Amino acid sequence: MMTEETPMNQQESLRLITDMIAKAKASHFHEDGTSAILWGSVVGFCGFVHFTEQYLKLSIGFDVWILTLVALVPQIFISIKESRNRVVKTDMQIAMDAVWTVYGISVFAMIAYINIIPYSSANLFTQSGVRLFQKNATGEVEPFRAFALSGSSLLIILYAFPTLVTGLARSFKPMIYGAIACYIFFFISLYTSTMYDNLWAGLAGIGNWLIPGLILRNRYLKGKSC
Repeated sequence: MMTEETPMNQQESLRLITDMIAKAKASHFHEDGTSAILWGSVVGFCGFVHFTEQYLKLSIGFDVWILTLVALVPQIFISIKESRNRVVKTDMQIAMDAVWTVYGISVFAMIAYINIIPYSSANLFTQSGVRLFQKNATGEVEPFRAFALSGSSLLIILYAFPTLVTGLARSFKPMIYGAIACYIFFFISLYTSTMYDNLWAGLAGIGNWLIPGLILRNRYLKGKSC
């Protein structure tokens, strides 16, 4: 014997639609935290390793920050998987994607600035007929090698930008706190040497991405089990 389904009234229909929209937005909120965990781990690891190298005067034989370029490979696969799993792409999600895209371009530009400026400055000095010298700790005079000042400090500012925007837009406090921590590390880095700047960058990566990413991942798994 089949029972007739009771039609939903206007309030029940509105509640159902509201719940579906809320679930769609929640599932799209920075996805499942995988990307944040990836970059928080990579930046944290690179910062700590580079700091240890300089502090103990050691060398692992290559620039550890190259791992951030290697991390682009799994990030591409993560992005492809997330895009395939999206049923609906909200206006908020489109805006957040734009923020993180601009952030990625800005980081690339900043890294290019840090690496290119020393060589371009040296070439400009040479073309102008200017030669700079410096006196080292032993009193010997040697050619001055141009370098970009506090590059890590500038990167820490960039770290905070997309996280703070996402945290404020989504009312997600862990990201807001992580971004605030980045600004604190930035101001601290203004009064410390480049060696310690790498330490602050590592801590910024952990507080800015890794911890919020783990919280997001935990929420995602709980929501999936429900």
